[in-house]
Amino acid sequence: MVRITIAQRNELCARAAETDDEICGLLLGSGSDVARLVPCTNVAADPGVRFEIDPGALIAAHRAARGGGEQVIGHYHSHPSAVARPSPRDAADAAPDESIWLIVAGEVVTAWRAVADGAVHGRFDPLRLDVTGCADPGDSPQGVNPVSPR
Repeated sequence: MVRITIAQRNELCARAAETDDEICGLLLGSGSDVARLVPCTNVAADPGVRFEIDPGALIAAHRAARGGGEQVIGHYHSHPSAVARPSPRDAADAAPDESIWLIVAGEVVTAWRAVADGAVHGRFDPLRLDVTGCADPGDSPQGVNPVSPR
């Protein structure tokens, strides 16, 4: 199971709705609890169909973690014109390192763990996504705030 707040889920869906390109970023936290989302620049050659997290942001996050900061427990990205399920390309790019992958498509967010011999494309196992609590008094307990359609 992966735990995120309603505000984090809302943020992922809103950011994904703002562009036709794939968004991406890092998940910082501990174990399976996401404490913070760190939006990153998608530096892929074709960001409309692929994502690549800015290496500088990734290195900076790992350095901060070594210095006592929050740990990098995974990352997120969107599938603007597909479903919130890992693609064969995702599987080819993923290391079997037990990291958490959150995938956003529309208002759907799913969670996955990158493993060797996973159930999906031989690389991913599904995880339950637990969207919990209101991190902020303005968070809606009903879930995602409406986002404008594309």
